[in-house]
Amino acid sequence: MFAYTVETNQSVDKAIRALEDNLYRRKFEILWKLDIPTKLMEEGIALEQDFRVLEVSNPDVAKKVLTCNQMGGYFLPFRIAVYRGADTFKTHIGLILPTTLMKLVEDEELNEIAQNVETTLIEVINAAK
Repeated sequence: MFAYTVETNQSVDKAIRALEDNLYRRKFEILWKLDIPTKLMEEGIALEQDFRVLEVSNPDVAKKVLTCNQMGGYFLPFRIAVYRGADTFKTHIGLILPTTLMKLVEDEELNEIAQNVETTLIEVINAAK
């Protein structure tokens, strides 16, 4: 499995606010929010689905990753997707698993860092749902 995803009855906006609060408590922050339908509409392409991508980071973790192995920087910041399911009409909160990505670098210390981040971000997602 490459991702962890949960469903919630909250709106996309409420789920993002809950994520922000829980990320802050764990010393993570949202660096950037991509609203895909809005971005596509700038190009004249309509998407009738609410889909956001959040780039999240913790400065201490970023430093650990980069001092451990700069190749790990290819996978920073971490990404969380929040979207309205087209089939269920429920909001989904999902994370690309950091361990899946960092394994590609083949560095055991980097894998340990990724495991700690993954555990924290899954806890954040579960608390936000």
